[in-house]
Amino acid sequence: MTTDSATKSGAAAVPVLDARALNRATLARQLLLHRSGRSVLDAVGHLLGLQAQNTRPPYYALAARLDGFAPERLSTLMAGRRVARTVTLRSTIHTHTAEDCLALRLFVQPARRRELGGFRTGLAGVDLDRLAVVARELVEAGPRTMAQLRQDLGAVWPDADPQALGVAARCTLPLVQVTPRGLWDESGQVALTTAEHWLGRPAGPAPTAESVVLRYLAAFGPASVRDMQAWAGLTRLRSVFESLRSRLLTFRDPAGVELFDLPDAPRPDPACPAPPRFLPEFDNLLLSHADRTRVVPPAHRGRNRTGNQAHRTLLVDGFLAGLWRLDTDALVIEPFGTLPKAAREEVAEEGERLLRVLHPGRSYDIRFSAAVRR
Repeated sequence: MTTDSATKSGAAAVPVLDARALNRATLARQLLLHRSGRSVLDAVGHLLGLQAQNTRPPYYALAARLDGFAPERLSTLMAGRRVARTVTLRSTIHTHTAEDCLALRLFVQPARRRELGGFRTGLAGVDLDRLAVVARELVEAGPRTMAQLRQDLGAVWPDADPQALGVAARCTLPLVQVTPRGLWDESGQVALTTAEHWLGRPAGPAPTAESVVLRYLAAFGPASVRDMQAWAGLTRLRSVFESLRSRLLTFRDPAGVELFDLPDAPRPDPACPAPPRFLPEFDNLLLSHADRTRVVPPAHRGRNRTGNQAHRTLLVDGFLAGLWRLDTDALVIEPFGTLPKAAREEVAEEGERLLRVLHPGRSYDIRFSAAVRR
């Protein structure tokens, strides 16, 4: 069902959105249904950051979403300290705008504090407020690797577990990875300082939960309360959605779960075409909902990862349809099933575009290979 006839909560009938309707709506918000002409900075902000467990995924994520993207555009912003790499959502590294490095970290800070609960034994006798002060002084005196920071903190708390001390510093302070780490085609070990020091500005007040909910729906909606909680790594957000109910539209998914959305957000016709897209490992499209069937068909659940290692994924008709990798001489595509000729040609064309944008001047073949059952 399309959403054109959607009604406010409390109406007699609540429209049901099937997986395809949710897919097209989410792709539109994620700039994956049509490539966007947004600037890199605007796109990173709209998407509330890009998963960056590894250094290259943000570049692949933007290449799939933006028209005219070149990797130097993100590297320039990073070198200019307008975006940075930091731990925020789900306790994972994201590339955020400078503003979100500070604001979103404050929003998810309760989850970072809870994370320390698993390290109580190793932190016995450690005053966490004092640790935050000491760690801040250390990293602002000069960026430190985590090994160096653990060693320095261990000199102050010799009886504490070094690993726990490092986790405590990461959970109590908004630490960012300084460049050249994260720049395209440059290397550098992880060295840390505070976001305030690196970005040259103090942290403002934490954003309201309501404002973050609205931003989440703009980038990932329509969505349930549990969807947003999975995205943020937080709990107890039901009351926030309830406070916004009069400003939102409501729907149901096929299982009857209530979904919320912004009234003016795009909800395209489910029959509209979705071009193939090559996404990096850990792309937030596949990680930001409790129910991922809007992108991952039940038959392919779990096939985009092996244990904790995620694989680069291929979307065909908007849904997970295979994996891909870049070997020394070829872009290797592993579809999960037989692709029709037209779809195969579209995938190859999109692969050629990926290579032109991110690897110009290099010669790669494009090879289709039978997917290994994972």
